[in-house]
Amino acid sequence: MEVESKSLDKNSENNNNKKDTESSEQPQLPTTPPPPPPNETETPPPPPPDDSPSMETEVDNAPDTPATIPATPVAADMVDLSEMETDMNTASKSNDTDETTSQTGAEDVESSQTNADSFDEENTDYTAGKAAQFGERRISDQTKDTKMDSSESKSSEFDADPDKRSVKESDAEPVKNPQCYCKQGRKLGTVEFQCSSCYKWFHIDCIKMPLGKCVPFMSNYLFYCKSKKCSPNGESFSKKHASFSQMCYTAVANLTFQNQSHPDQKFMFSKKDIIPYIDKNWESLTTMPRRIKPTWHTTIVKTMTKDADIFMCSEEIPGDPHFGLVNSDLEKISPNYDLIKSIIMNKGADPKGSSGLSEGPTSKGRGNKRKAPLDGTQQTGTKQKKSELNSAMKLAPHGYPLEHPFNKDGYRYILAEQDPHAPNRQAFDESSDWAGKPIPGYLYRTSLGNDVLFALHDRAPQLKISDDCLTVTGDKGYSMVRATHGIRCGSWYYEAKIDDMPLDTATRIGWAQPLGNVQAPCGYDKFSYSWRSKKGTSFHQSRGKHFSFGYGEGDVLGFYIYLPQPDDPGKLLPPTYKDKPLVKFKSHLYYEEKDYVSEAEKNLQISPGSKLITYKNGEIQGIMFTDIFEGVYHPSVSLYKNATVSVNFGPNFKYPPKDCGPYTPMSRAAGEAMVEYSLADVIYHIENEGNTPEF
Repeated sequence: MEVESKSLDKNSENNNNKKDTESSEQPQLPTTPPPPPPNETETPPPPPPDDSPSMETEVDNAPDTPATIPATPVAADMVDLSEMETDMNTASKSNDTDETTSQTGAEDVESSQTNADSFDEENTDYTAGKAAQFGERRISDQTKDTKMDSSESKSSEFDADPDKRSVKESDAEPVKNPQCYCKQGRKLGTVEFQCSSCYKWFHIDCIKMPLGKCVPFMSNYLFYCKSKKCSPNGESFSKKHASFSQMCYTAVANLTFQNQSHPDQKFMFSKKDIIPYIDKNWESLTTMPRRIKPTWHTTIVKTMTKDADIFMCSEEIPGDPHFGLVNSDLEKISPNYDLIKSIIMNKGADPKGSSGLSEGPTSKGRGNKRKAPLDGTQQTGTKQKKSELNSAMKLAPHGYPLEHPFNKDGYRYILAEQDPHAPNRQAFDESSDWAGKPIPGYLYRTSLGNDVLFALHDRAPQLKISDDCLTVTGDKGYSMVRATHGIRCGSWYYEAKIDDMPLDTATRIGWAQPLGNVQAPCGYDKFSYSWRSKKGTSFHQSRGKHFSFGYGEGDVLGFYIYLPQPDDPGKLLPPTYKDKPLVKFKSHLYYEEKDYVSEAEKNLQISPGSKLITYKNGEIQGIMFTDIFEGVYHPSVSLYKNATVSVNFGPNFKYPPKDCGPYTPMSRAAGEAMVEYSLADVIYHIENEGNTPEF
């Protein structure tokens, strides 16, 4: 009887608890009371489990949220997801405890769980907003135990739309996350580069290193991003030789993109559309020199007709074929890195059947027979070696050929490119009377780089230049390298850092004119001024004088120059070299100029008011020289033995100069050179109008 009485009392108590629960607005859990609401004085809740998202989360493909959200203290009026999960887990554990008590207790748990679901649905929008604020991609997987289906559907809105990604998460492609340093998605129609290691895409505006001339949808390049996993030495970029098939593919892809917004949405293009695009962007599409004869137009049509697996052809009107891409998905255009890596591993052997890269000998011996050139140009000289055949493919990131003539033996060589504004250019291309004769120099112009770097050609050959052309290492005796661009007037500044200076090595750094001897230290002749590392000696015409203390490894040096504007405005414009002969070297054309050093020395004039100032680790060392000679001055570095120096041409300097007034970073000299050379070319064409030969 006592047992039955206790059972009835217990059932009565459970029924009373059930009624109280149904009448309450929020569920009262039977065993463990809910934790008190958070406030500013209480201890923060314990961290979430390992599988829950942390407070510092990288958001993929989320343009409206920052890439990395730092862990910051949560205010009392904000909802902490970890606290919500703790409440839910506590409720779930309490429900499990009641289920083991009795069947009536199980009904209470079911009722409280239903109310908890209702509570979660009401607060889903608020929770989702806070989750987006802290960069959470989705609510922790532990909340699935409390039936938060609606909350999961809301949190999925924080993920980037898979349709807007270039590669979906569910795809098994190597490219899983094509994001740039800026954590943004791809921007079709702009220049982008895919990393050869991580397969991510990077916008050209986010890449710091010089890239040269480029167009969208290129595939003839090799790029490594600055991630240490991809490239320990930082960003690396090299443009490869592009075949006619690659050039056509890039051209048709760009034309397709440009016509997507057109009402007709053209996908097929004739040679009247493709050939002008290739002709306009030749230097951006390939490293091959421009074809002089127009016979390459026929080669373009034959190439697209033959490559049926890449191009589709439609010829509604006989003699007027139209071409389009077999795969019109422009997001799929990327370099064939697997093929490039196999070529590098096999030292240039092109796998059989590939059409992505230019073909070369695939085995030892004579190889394929030499065919007549398609463009009608003449090949002269002896048989070329394999290294010579591939030399045209080698191009530095800034666009200057890796194999080139050096300035030596009294001659200087200036890289030339075709001048699209030269008169009678089309007539010369179509004429056959000039076959085998020298090309008139006025049809070409000086090729200019987009950035100020160390010049590969204007240096002593024994010096070693880094891939980014901003670091030089010496070898044996003193020798010098100049920058690609010089200045004629104004206030300019650049920095040089001593990266490595072993014992018995030295440097002389300063400014030099183009006629300065590169096989001697800077300051050796009348055309250069320098500051030596040992004893801080300044040099000009091989005469040293004590100037300041010396410098060594780790020091950052600053070099400031001021040149007043010359009296003769004609000295402000550079020479065009259009009256100089053109010589061909390794498939590229160069202007050849004879150096008349003795005559130039006699004509040197003092520039009153000019001065050179140096800095060491931000501290001014004083005025090194005043009233220097007029001329074009290039930043110059000379090294004795194996010292290493890096330069910074700006615009951001570690130690900006002080007490010298306004200045211009040397990096801006590249843009000013383009303006000056363009103006000089226009003046030349005007002055020689009517004097050019007729074709």
